[in-house]
Amino acid sequence: MNAFRFLLVLFFVVIVGYTGVVVWKHGMGLFPVFFGDMAKLGWPGQFNLDFMCLLALSGLWVSWRHRFSAPGILLGLGAFFGGAMFLSVYLFVESFRAKGDFTSLLLGGNRANP
Repeated sequence: MNAFRFLLVLFFVVIVGYTGVVVWKHGMGLFPVFFGDMAKLGWPGQFNLDFMCLLALSGLWVSWRHRFSAPGILLGLGAFFGGAMFLSVYLFVESFRAKGDFTSLLLGGNRANP
């Protein structure tokens, strides 16, 4: 579990740093570029569409893990819009709540221990 937590911290630091550089150089215009690439029907757009589907699955999983409660849906939206930056922090915190048990981490709450 410690190796997994280290990986999550590494992901977070790298993504925050990379995002900071991109925002510094190009500003906050993510959405026109993201959806513009998809509208062109090229490989960058294919990658963006695939990535958006993964973000949707991530958001649905987080919401499901919290039984689609109001806080769970908000966390799911955070996963969808925040991507790996959000998910790395979320999984880091939840790994401690799950006391290092991967089954509990993946399933959430009392699903792991019926």
